[in-house]
Amino acid sequence: MNKKLFVGSLDFNVKDIELEELFKTVGKVVYAEIVRFFDKKSKGFGFVEMDTVEEAQKAIEKLNGSEFRGRKIIVSEFKPKS
Repeated sequence: MNKKLFVGSLDFNVKDIELEELFKTVGKVVYAEIVRFFDKKSKGFGFVEMDTVEEAQKAIEKLNGSEFRGRKIIVSEFKPKS
């Protein structure tokens, strides 16, 4: 388990700061970033890094499947492509 999380199924209008605020309800956030196209439009997913592995696990448990801005979000451990 690492501290970086994948967050999917996001509303396309969610801002980085809103994503950060959501995850701050669970623990300390190192950074939160929405992935965007070149034209700055959201791709509907992003990444959040929590301060500790324990906080990352807690974020998955509390936020995966929860509703945020009218959508059921996916929160899982980030797995780099090999």
